Amino acid sequence: MREVLSGDDPPCGLDVALAVMGGKWKPLILYHLQGGPKRFGDLKRLVVGISEKVLIQQLRQLADAGVLTRHDHQQVPPKVDYTMTALGKTLVHALMPLCAWGTKHRAKVEEIMTRQPHDRRAHIG
Repeated sequence: MREVLSGDDPPCGLDVALAVMGGKWKPLILYHLQGGPKRFGDLKRLVVGISEKVLIQQLRQLADAGVLTRHDHQQVPPKVDYTMTALGKTLVHALMPLCAWGTKHRAKVEEIMTRQPHDRRAHIG
């Protein structure tokens, strides 16, 4: 993330937001954590399609970015849960309009994405 944030600062902080939560899985992980602490297994079930390896990597990166915390309860059997930080809550708040947009336009986007690639170009933009 350090290389993304170096150099001249653009007027829009989108580069910063994307450096923290960019990618396919991080926004979904953050969305599911907004309701409170979740254990790894809960997140694995909620974020459909993510592998354990990728979930571990994404959780580690989000923790390193300061948007969630990992709490190890130091018990047997092991119990670890993840919670959003105050910074993470501000990021999820910023993602909610994007969530609403996706919900509103889901059918149209699915229709466009199921077309042949040459047909798609005529309907995008």
